[in-house]
Amino acid sequence: MTPVEPPWALLAELTHGCPLHCAYCSNPLELVRRSGELDTGSWCRVMCQAGELGVVQTHISGGEPLLRPDLPQIVAAADTAGIHTQLVTSGIGLDAARLGALVDAGLRSVQLSVQHADPQASDRIAGRRRSFADKARAAAVVREAGLPLGLNVVLHRDNLDVLDAIVGLGLDWGADRIELANTQFYGWALLNRKQLLPSRSQLTRARESVEAWKTRLAGRTELVWVVPDYFDGTAKPCMGGWGAVSLTVAPDGTALPCPAAAAMPGLDPPNVRERSLEWIWRESPAFNAYRGTGWMADPCRSCERRDIDFGGCRCQAYALTGDAARPDPACHLAPDHPLLRGIVSESALGAPSPAVPRSFRTAAGRGDRV
Repeated sequence: MTPVEPPWALLAELTHGCPLHCAYCSNPLELVRRSGELDTGSWCRVMCQAGELGVVQTHISGGEPLLRPDLPQIVAAADTAGIHTQLVTSGIGLDAARLGALVDAGLRSVQLSVQHADPQASDRIAGRRRSFADKARAAAVVREAGLPLGLNVVLHRDNLDVLDAIVGLGLDWGADRIELANTQFYGWALLNRKQLLPSRSQLTRARESVEAWKTRLAGRTELVWVVPDYFDGTAKPCMGGWGAVSLTVAPDGTALPCPAAAAMPGLDPPNVRERSLEWIWRESPAFNAYRGTGWMADPCRSCERRDIDFGGCRCQAYALTGDAARPDPACHLAPDHPLLRGIVSESALGAPSPAVPRSFRTAAGRGDRV
């Protein structure tokens, strides 16, 4: 058996609580309630074990991690373990005093979520929560503190056409890195796929715009384009391969090879309350289930890309076919690729009817349909 290399990154989902209600959220439909979250000591132990395992960077996320009053203690535990810490936040609640305490604890960078360049449209996409002004203030606070600032923009039908304005907003706010991430259809985003899925023409225009911006910004601001899964006919190695690069710890301590794997029945993921990260990463059946290429069947087994894309995304294969072991339908060679072509063809017909509701994510895990 090939030795398992240590993970490079840890996604620490401290809470599923969030002041925003974005319809594209990739959190699971059944959210962990605050009473089920790991306590401070448990998260500090996770960070210590992550450092010992070899984790280099942790994305401290949620939900909204600023809802945790013990956030500085958790950041300090990661920093003591030798792990680079990045806060992934909506920006709501991030003022100079709060950021100062986090910097003193060892926070190294901030990634701020942005929904749109227009304040009213941004607030609408965020689930009718007035948040754009909070984001602008948070960006200014981060820049004044001298921390690297990244913007994360989830792209979909409602904002792809204003990509130029979004990049301009990032430049105005002083972002060092702008990640333009096409929606990954898991959790709430999968529930709302019909309302979120863009047309192929939208994506073509957006891709052309990104290439133009990359030329203009070369050497100034890093611009990242996360390709859409449904349109290109090529599967990508989600998370760098199952159990290969990163692991996720959910708010209740469930450890997952990928955040979306929580939806897979029968996976039986381990929990950090009961097992060490070392055992979870190297020994657990869940993390070894689709590791490498030995589990594959044809056409993946005989494909020359099997060591590049590892059969594509297991979570997407399950979401689309009900079987996590099937080839990712995103690949044009997959038997189920026609299913995906049909979904994409529907998106080309135009925007969904206003009568079709979308479910905005709620803290209790029940969608508000509007």
